[in-house]
Amino acid sequence: MSGAVLLGLDPGSVCGWAVHDGERIVASGVWNLAPRRGDSPGVRYLKLRGRLTDVRDRFPRLELVAVEQAHHRGGAATEYALGILTHVQSWCAEVGLDHLVVHGGAVKRQATGHGNADKGSMVAAALERWPGWKPETHDEADARWIAEAAAHELVGVA
Repeated sequence: MSGAVLLGLDPGSVCGWAVHDGERIVASGVWNLAPRRGDSPGVRYLKLRGRLTDVRDRFPRLELVAVEQAHHRGGAATEYALGILTHVQSWCAEVGLDHLVVHGGAVKRQATGHGNADKGSMVAAALERWPGWKPETHDEADARWIAEAAAHELVGVA
């Protein structure tokens, strides 16, 4: 997969995303997947599929989607994270892409040296790694680290 374009996702109602081109992060941001008042809860997954398609259209060499492993903390957050993973897997199967689940502790360890780093430490490490970049939320910083971890694991880039 050398030179592969991959998408890193930090799942949630506010979903961080980052595209890695095999050498570096080339785009990132957040998607608000929360349904609007009166919408079915399933709308978040329709929004996700639309955003995934947008990324694939923008980056036609996209080969893989890496998602942080869902942690069972209970409640809606776990339900959303598992739903996002399921829809990513389904979408990848439909369009012929690979997917990878990345353990959150491994991502945190790569970013900060500690597998239990808090959100502030992850953002601080991201600001150091990408000088001049301004994160929209901690979810965007996490998505960048997820993309970096996947690229490191798959293609051996730093």
